[in-house]
Amino acid sequence: MKSEHGMDKRVKKTKIALKDSLISLMQEKDFRDISVTDIVETADVNRGTFYRHFQYKEELLDELIDEVLTDLIRSYRDPYEKVEVFRVGEMSASAIKIFEHVAAHASFYTMIIKSNALPGFQNRICLELKKLYLHELFPKDGRIKVNEDLLASYHSYALFGMIIEWVDGGYAYSPAYMADQLLSILHLRMTEPVYVNKAPVEFSEKEK
Repeated sequence: MKSEHGMDKRVKKTKIALKDSLISLMQEKDFRDISVTDIVETADVNRGTFYRHFQYKEELLDELIDEVLTDLIRSYRDPYEKVEVFRVGEMSASAIKIFEHVAAHASFYTMIIKSNALPGFQNRICLELKKLYLHELFPKDGRIKVNEDLLASYHSYALFGMIIEWVDGGYAYSPAYMADQLLSILHLRMTEPVYVNKAPVEFSEKEK
């Protein structure tokens, strides 16, 4: 007789296989064109196994998205969740976990950034990050004299821009390197003078 722990591990392994299968298929065709048969054949499980865990393919996708967003929020909060006062200047690069989160869900982020799957989902991620910054990190004592929505948008879209660059580059850097770079960017003093390059910039047809 199999133990409950053993069954839990089997269920987890099966669900991971089904989600990986769905991600792989969504990089090739629209979600509406993917059948349960496609999913189970790619995952190498039978239809009965699928229906023991999910009623519809939409339920599988919803669980996948919920897992990624829950882990995204956890990773974003990690540097400040257990402190009363959070100071960026005292934060270490090792405290930044969001790039570890992206690496753990690399196939999902590759799918949403490099394909047309889940249109609008990139914006949804940015809105989640904006909401976290706005409600949990933006100083409420009037010290910062800028529009809070604009600042929160700036932070969230800039952070996701780093993630896009990382994914587009094939994850060429480690999560630790990305965290170190983010910390360096946060410490940049943008009031320092910049020498402007006056040479014209040439764009390829693809970039125009």
